[in-house]
Amino acid sequence: MITVVIPTIGRPTLRDTLAAVGPGVPVVVVDDRKPADAPGLSLPAHVRVVRSGGRGPAAARNAGWRAAETPWVVFLDDDVIPEPGWAEAVWKDLVDLPDDVAGSQGRIVVPLPAGRRPTDAERNTAGLAEALWVTADMAYRRTVLEALDGFDERFPRAYREDADLALRVTRAGHRLVRGARATAHPVRSDGFWASVRFQRGNADDALMRRLHGPEWRAAIGGGPGRLRLHALTTAAGLAAALLAGAALATRRPADRRPADRLFAAIRRRPAAPRVLPALAVAAGGAWAALTAEFAWRRVAPGPRTPGEVLRMAVTSVVIPPVACAHRVRGEWRVRR
Repeated sequence: MITVVIPTIGRPTLRDTLAAVGPGVPVVVVDDRKPADAPGLSLPAHVRVVRSGGRGPAAARNAGWRAAETPWVVFLDDDVIPEPGWAEAVWKDLVDLPDDVAGSQGRIVVPLPAGRRPTDAERNTAGLAEALWVTADMAYRRTVLEALDGFDERFPRAYREDADLALRVTRAGHRLVRGARATAHPVRSDGFWASVRFQRGNADDALMRRLHGPEWRAAIGGGPGRLRLHALTTAAGLAAALLAGAALATRRPADRRPADRLFAAIRRRPAAPRVLPALAVAAGGAWAALTAEFAWRRVAPGPRTPGEVLRMAVTSVVIPPVACAHRVRGEWRVRR
């Protein structure tokens, strides 16, 4: 009745995922590493391995469901642990569903540390427990995947490709439901700069807007996002830097340096030496206030250890311009 499809980039957690699924269910593991970087996977005999050539999770999942022959395909990530009895529970979730139901999501459980408040990274992962239609544990009818041509491979990361498919499924007239089965999604340690790397998803948000309109976030149960505040923070920082440069330029005689030529007209204005420093201070104050608010929003609910505070302070400075740059890149890409 079901085939489990697990795309992987070779994480060692894959073995724990397969052990939790058990040998009684057909499993297709999609090796999404590039051929040059992909030594063979040593997996149980009942697991079928296909390769997708390192083209990203959307392409990997498509390769997996197309290799399946069962009416239902259940997608799991390679770092989740289905809870005991999962195979029987997923069968119960799917067996009596009416024909208009195209998909069933498992309940995602994120184990958080006891005895302290979660870090920013742990809270981000914990958000999966309330997220809609995430492929950490998501089953779809194979006929529906065929009709909609599966996942959109223009989404290159494990980000938004599942939401895009869910929106297309529901707009085609199908329903999606939540099942009773449960799958644990442990928190990974992705390093100091993980939150900055995650800003690449802003480029995928541009594609979501192009495909599904400005209300796409509400359609998947998401919040408004923070991109506008990031843009305001970035603009304030740039303004402060430019105004400070202009103020310094008014204090020295003109020469052939590009900065002096840029501010030559400003230097000739009598009020510039008084106004420019004040404007630079105002813009810098706005940048500092917005950055501090963003950092505190991330620090306040966490453990507030020195390492966590330092990480939040540094990355809160870097994230706004990086997020804006990725969004501009995404907008440029979708318009091409």
